[in-house]
Amino acid sequence: MKCAYGVDVGGTAIKIGLIEEDGRIIKKWEIPTRTDESGSKVLPDIAAFIRGIRTENAEGIDIIGIGLGVPGPVDGNGMVLTSANLHWEEPIDAAGILSEMLDDTEVRVANDANAAALGEAWMGAGDGSSDTVMVTLGTGVGGGVIHQGRIYTGVDGAAGEIGHLCVNPAEKVRCNCGRHGCLEQYASATGIVRLATEVLSGTTENSVLRQRPISAKSVWDAVKEGDEPAIEVAERFGHYLGWGLALVAGVINPDVYVIGGGMSSAGEVILPYIEKNYRAMALPAASNARVCLAALGNDAGILGAARLMLQDEA
Repeated sequence: MKCAYGVDVGGTAIKIGLIEEDGRIIKKWEIPTRTDESGSKVLPDIAAFIRGIRTENAEGIDIIGIGLGVPGPVDGNGMVLTSANLHWEEPIDAAGILSEMLDDTEVRVANDANAAALGEAWMGAGDGSSDTVMVTLGTGVGGGVIHQGRIYTGVDGAAGEIGHLCVNPAEKVRCNCGRHGCLEQYASATGIVRLATEVLSGTTENSVLRQRPISAKSVWDAVKEGDEPAIEVAERFGHYLGWGLALVAGVINPDVYVIGGGMSSAGEVILPYIEKNYRAMALPAASNARVCLAALGNDAGILGAARLMLQDEA
């Protein structure tokens, strides 16, 4: 039985899974992420833990390597260029270093969002799709592109950064990236709060949003209650995100968009606002792509990381 370890490195915890080639999770663990001393403990901690579990889970298992998902840009050569969450300020050959620590075990590395996209495309909402775009809606807007079953990174690891597509050239407020009118300014959790504040300031209509702290969750809860100002916020959110996905379709033409991140916990209510705008603005030939919610939760990262190793074994 061929297996791989999938390692999903987060800012506070490192998730590790032993994954079979058919996608079954045999076992999973979690250890704390120690980011002190410029993140110098992260890779040694992973190596020490895997050395400990490798022998106890060895019977009848052929472990072909380790897939590693990290929070930061990873270039086409597998170099982690930087990671603010891990305090890695200079490029680091994470795969080479971890491989050496584990007696030359093969290690492959990807950005964590890309790894999650690969996991969803393989075993989750992508349902085995060869061309999938995952959109993560959280504090910001991130993404991952899967083309022909593999992560597409671009030359410098920036492919999939759809949060910084310009969807409003007339915007005066700066995005965190320094530019104006980025998708992230409207479709992220902070963007939803901003839109809600604008809508409420422009109307005297009664709204439950005036009686509770405004957050992405409170907006979507209000939408479910039929609150008209909240529905206006949802319409604006859907307009911008639909526009952004239509731009993506003109270049990548995926068959599935998987919506993940914290905001996806609002559930199916968010999908119609995205879908109708996407279908109205995308090229007709690309307008039938499926839009669905992510399905794997916290397991997407370890599955996608392991898939980096297992996809050549099929």
